[in-house]
Amino acid sequence: MKNIDIRKHILVPEHSKLTKQEIQELLEKYNITLNDLPKILLTDSAIEKLSVKSGDVIKIIRNSPTAGTSIYYRVVTNE
Repeated sequence: MKNIDIRKHILVPEHSKLTKQEIQELLEKYNITLNDLPKILLTDSAIEKLSVKSGDVIKIIRNSPTAGTSIYYRVVTNE
């Protein structure tokens, strides 16, 4: 069976890993901690090729014909 890259599917939004500096800026901007962010599992197939570890933050960019572009952040967890 072929290795399928799910990230190329039209329904999967763009996922990217934030740098330590970007994480710090995000937390300061919204005056939050990592515990305040929604979670994404380490085993999620959309992030498996991003070389992430628990505690990393993922930026998700979703495009919508009605809402335009929306940005979401998730913290990687193994729970």
